[in-house]
Amino acid sequence: MKMAEKSVAPKVVIKVICSLFLMFFLDVQATSQDISSSYTTLDFENSCGPARNSSDGMSVAMTCPGYGSYVVHFAEGDLRQSVTFGHAGVGPRRDYWQSFVEWNSVNDTIEWRLEDGRPFATILRWFIENVDPNTGTPEDSQGGEILVVSRVAQREPEEACVVGYVDARANGQANEIARRVADEIARNFDCERDEPRYHGERGPYSGNPS
Repeated sequence: MKMAEKSVAPKVVIKVICSLFLMFFLDVQATSQDISSSYTTLDFENSCGPARNSSDGMSVAMTCPGYGSYVVHFAEGDLRQSVTFGHAGVGPRRDYWQSFVEWNSVNDTIEWRLEDGRPFATILRWFIENVDPNTGTPEDSQGGEILVVSRVAQREPEEACVVGYVDARANGQANEIARRVADEIARNFDCERDEPRYHGERGPYSGNPS
């Protein structure tokens, strides 16, 4: 009887371990399937507006359609741009600016990271105009490309902010890194207390956030 008990016990343990592993695998698989991407395009000439110009004419702000009932709040001043994202029922943050010290511009394609169909983060490529120290002017060879990951506001304007940066020139898998930052950091990022940082390698053309 004792010999039989010893031979059965390992089998039971193995079955339990396999069951736990299967449950974990299915849970991870289901979680990964809940998160997806959708893409929208910024069309400043035809879709955004009305433009709100500053009294001195040096800056402009406008709202653009985004994904579903979510919008893009865009601002530009002194050849630098700032972008936040949120539900259409949530206004833009006042006196808010996240950009780069260097002259810059954003790409027209936005990747929205969705959980169960609702956006919680965006990934947007920025172009940085770095000045060549030898010529004193921006040069294409010195240009930077940064994937900026932002949190999407759901209820309050203060929920919208940049959560991280990925240097697209320095990282061959920049898009994958940016998606990981969005999926793992954006939802719990505290825009009032947490500081965004670079993820992956950071090269000499990555710009300086402001």
